[in-house]
Amino acid sequence: MKTVLIYSGGLDSTVLLYDLLAGGDTVLALSVDYGQRHRSEVEHARRIAESLGVEWQLADLSGIAHLLAGSSLTSSEMAVPHGHYADDNMKQTVVPNRNMIMLSVAAGWAMGRQADRVAYGAHGGDHTIYPDCRPEFAAAVDRAIRLADWHEVQLYCPFIAMSKAEIVARGAMLHVDFGRTWSCYEGGPIHCGKCGTCFERREAFLRAGVPDPTQYAATPDYPAPAPSC
Repeated sequence: MKTVLIYSGGLDSTVLLYDLLAGGDTVLALSVDYGQRHRSEVEHARRIAESLGVEWQLADLSGIAHLLAGSSLTSSEMAVPHGHYADDNMKQTVVPNRNMIMLSVAAGWAMGRQADRVAYGAHGGDHTIYPDCRPEFAAAVDRAIRLADWHEVQLYCPFIAMSKAEIVARGAMLHVDFGRTWSCYEGGPIHCGKCGTCFERREAFLRAGVPDPTQYAATPDYPAPAPSC
């Protein structure tokens, strides 16, 4: 299989990268700069891909950031909400149509390179916050990109029914260097420890029973969950 992976340098997409390589895929890694305040993730993605000998490309879509207003990730006048993903204010981190945009670019590259599929790391914990991580969305995009070119490309999202803790456990089995991945939405020099994705990251390691190598600027002020796997 030849697979174009939407690659942010985050925990989920990095585990998926390792998983694809372990399965024998030829992987083309695509990172996207859409004007996100945490665009430092792009540099993490580049470094990890290069260390693994994976071809990496950056799609610079930063010029459309002003069209994706209303999200704390693309609008500088909005603060990134702090707290757990279960909190309603986390919907402020939704970037309008983000995955559709990235999947469209990735599909174009896949068709041009005669790849078999496009992959992204949507997982079960994203469903309630991010509409474009739901199984229904993925199924619709799969149908659309199969019809978009004479060279048929499919969408592959193997984590869509998995929890983030299960992804961490899978990554541990694959010997992923989690310390090189980036999750924080604040985009500072180290993980803030307060935004929703930092909460989710810490919680996933705790639930998976896997040591968390991440350096956080602050410790989340919510009760730590007991490991469940």
